[in-house]
Amino acid sequence: MVNKPRTKSAAAQTLEIEEEKEAPSEPAIFDQEGELVIDVFETDVDFVVLAAIAGIQIKDIDISLEKDMMVIKGSRPDPHENSNKKYFYQECYWGPFSRKIVLPENIDIDKADAQMDKGVLSIKIPKIENNGRNKLGVKIS
Repeated sequence: MVNKPRTKSAAAQTLEIEEEKEAPSEPAIFDQEGELVIDVFETDVDFVVLAAIAGIQIKDIDISLEKDMMVIKGSRPDPHENSNKKYFYQECYWGPFSRKIVLPENIDIDKADAQMDKGVLSIKIPKIENNGRNKLGVKIS
């Protein structure tokens, strides 16, 4: 006779997962920087980066642009850092964050503009027309 390991039903497994989610827990300890969640798109005239960064002002954000890379850095201070608290859920990231974004070639980084409105950082970089002048030709022998 072969004994098969007893498995839990799908309903029992789901219940255990839900109970684990609902149990109060200690705050998460983050060993590394958080990464911003972003939307990146282009319009007819601009390359646009949007990032939701609530709880901080634009003056506290460092945006650097190089030839083909944008780096956004900052830190979101925990508004209740020194209070005695017991978390039930902790999903908001507090602390340092950064994000690197590869940029297309057809933009004018000297005319980049950043604005913050209602916790959403918006960075617009105008596109430039590339009339084929920057293309490198390779001669095939």
